[in-house]
Amino acid sequence: MTTNLVKTSGLIAGIRKSLKAGGDAKTRAAAQTFSKEKLMVYGVKTPAVRKIAQETYREIAGLKKKVIFDLCEELLKSGYLEEAVIAFIWAEMISESFVKADFGVLEKWLKQYVTNWAACDTLCNHAIGNFIFKYPAYVDKLKKWTGSKNRWVRRGAAATLVLPARKGLFLKDVFEISMSLMDDADDLVQKGSGWMLKEAARTHRKEVFDFVVKNKAVMPRTTLRYAIEKMPVELKKEAMKR
Repeated sequence: MTTNLVKTSGLIAGIRKSLKAGGDAKTRAAAQTFSKEKLMVYGVKTPAVRKIAQETYREIAGLKKKVIFDLCEELLKSGYLEEAVIAFIWAEMISESFVKADFGVLEKWLKQYVTNWAACDTLCNHAIGNFIFKYPAYVDKLKKWTGSKNRWVRRGAAATLVLPARKGLFLKDVFEISMSLMDDADDLVQKGSGWMLKEAARTHRKEVFDFVVKNKAVMPRTTLRYAIEKMPVELKKEAMKR
C-alpha cells in the first residue's frame, strides 16, 4: 500500500510536470476564446492531453477502483481543465467496473468540480454516459438534474444522453429532458438540449422533427437550430417557420 501511495503521488506530480512543459501561450489564449468563464489551463492541446491520460492510465490500471477515483479527485482539485480531462478519461476507462454506488461519485464530480462546458461534456458524454448504458434506470436521475441551479448539471442532463441517443436509445427520456429544459435561458444548456435532439434524430428523424415542430413556439431558437442541423433542407425550412 505504501508503495502504491508513493507511486501514485509521483504519478500526479509527473502529469503536472508534463502539462506545464507542454503548455503554450497561444493554446491558452485559444482555449479561453471558447469559454465565457475564466479557465485555468496549461495550454496543452486536447490530443496531447488524451495521450498523457492513456499513457499514465497504464500505470494505474491494476489498482483498485477506489484508489483510481481518489487519484481522479486529486487531479480535479487543482481546477485545471487538462487535469479534469485526464481524470474523466481515467473514469471512462474503468467504466466497465462501475456499480450503482459509483453514480454518487460521478454526480459529485459534476456538481463540485465542473466549471466549463468542455469538462462537462467530457465527463457526461463518456463516464456518466457509460454508466447510463449499464444502468438505464438511472436516467431518472438525469431528469432531476434539469431542475438544478447549476448550469453544468442541467447541461449534463442532456450531454449524458448524447451518445445513447445517437444509438437510438432513450428517445422518450430525451424528449422528457428536452421538455424540462424548454424554458432554460442559459444558451449553453439550450445548446446541450439541441445537441441531444440532433443525435436522437440520426435514428429517429421523424419523431424528433415532429417534436420540434410541435414545440417550436416555446423552444429556444438555439435549441431548435441545433436539433435540426443535420436534417434535409426542406425539413429545416419547415421547422424554422414562425
